Amino acid sequence: MNKFIDIGVNLTGSSFKTDVSQVIERAQQVGVEQLIITGTDIAHSEQAINLSQQYESVCFSTVGLHPHHASDYSNDTGSELREMLGHKQVVAVGECGLDFNRNYSSRKEQIRAFEAQIEIAIDLKKPLFLHQRDAHEDLIAIVKNCRNDLSQVVAHCFTGTVEEVNDYNLLDMYIGVTGWICDERRGQLLQQAVKQIPLDRIMLETDAPYLLPRDLKTKPDKKNRNEPCYLPHIASAVAKHMKVEEAQLVAAAFDNSQSFFGIRPLS
Repeated sequence: MNKFIDIGVNLTGSSFKTDVSQVIERAQQVGVEQLIITGTDIAHSEQAINLSQQYESVCFSTVGLHPHHASDYSNDTGSELREMLGHKQVVAVGECGLDFNRNYSSRKEQIRAFEAQIEIAIDLKKPLFLHQRDAHEDLIAIVKNCRNDLSQVVAHCFTGTVEEVNDYNLLDMYIGVTGWICDERRGQLLQQAVKQIPLDRIMLETDAPYLLPRDLKTKPDKKNRNEPCYLPHIASAVAKHMKVEEAQLVAAAFDNSQSFFGIRPLS
């Protein structure tokens, strides 16, 4: 059986409140051995750490402030993030970045919080787990300015273009691909873009419970809820559009994820 690491799972969300253990079990039954739970604010980062403690060696977590919550950033927030990042199960700073699509926080607030979290990642020598929506040029300019000081960087939940991949490649960034690629309507740009992602820079993720692959033949019991158990389905689509053997893609993504986050395999 192929082995997978889902690098982005929102297990702290309300839709997983009653059946986290079953979700993890279903994932492991199809070869998704390890999960990285996304931290999006202080409360959800704490919950992510708690889950990673509860399912130690299977679950890990990120710690950060999503751009939607950037207006909450303060010096105290930064101190709390630094403290949580000292936990052995925490493997990256994030989800952080820029989202100029919805602007739940102002652009100025987003940039301030993003740059502060980059500083934390540099100080603590932690990888950076990025969110970007409708802000590619601004994000690239910020990352480029400090890339030499950062250890590793991944563009989480990438849905963009060939040109965006090329920019990430120039900055030696990793790229996480989701079930967005399975959408014949919205995923066409991504289907072309993945061809430009080097095999040694690709990672796989579901971003569950969001982005349920549109082309699933068997739908989930909970309507429209994505789960880590669908990661092999996503991998098949990524391999198809990258025009590489599925086994080769899966092995590369697994190795990249292990190396990037510094986690040991179960076996």
